[in-house]
Amino acid sequence: MYLQIRKGVISFCLLLIATSLVAQDKYFTKSGSINFVSKGVIETITASHRSVTCVLDAKTGAIQFAVLMKGFEFKKALMQEHFNENYVESDKYPKAEFRGQIANNGDIAYTKDGTYNAHVKGKLTLHGQTKDVEADGKITVKSGKLMLTSKFNILMSEYDIDIPGPVQQNMSDDITINVNCTLEPLAG
Repeated sequence: MYLQIRKGVISFCLLLIATSLVAQDKYFTKSGSINFVSKGVIETITASHRSVTCVLDAKTGAIQFAVLMKGFEFKKALMQEHFNENYVESDKYPKAEFRGQIANNGDIAYTKDGTYNAHVKGKLTLHGQTKDVEADGKITVKSGKLMLTSKFNILMSEYDIDIPGPVQQNMSDDITINVNCTLEPLAG
């Protein structure tokens, strides 16, 4: 009887350790940030979002971002209103999402402090359109946390986002997107 209880306790402890090790492969945040810049002829338009969700599986390199479009903040309230109603149609397309893979995942030592180059390939869904996207970035590992940064460009026209004639000089079709997220190990 004692031996069975002892084996049960040992098995339970091994299960807890295994679960803990698996959970350490996944990292998560709900407070990442994304900002974008549109440099038009007349003015530069910027917006930021501070509630980006990101999940990264360090074992496989799978990475996913999600952002609610109404969460972007602009300097001018009218720009924010036009962005949500006329351009990205936030009521119809409430979320943008990226699902991809870190192509060079084997080059990143997630358990060793340092800064690593990352190349990400995946699909960005925005305004009901899904397109292939590739981007370079950095992953900084520090004290068990991951800091992800990347900068890449998209064309609004590829996502069927129209710029009305009267404001075409205010906005560029070419949008620069900056991503900055700090991920912590996902609790198992």
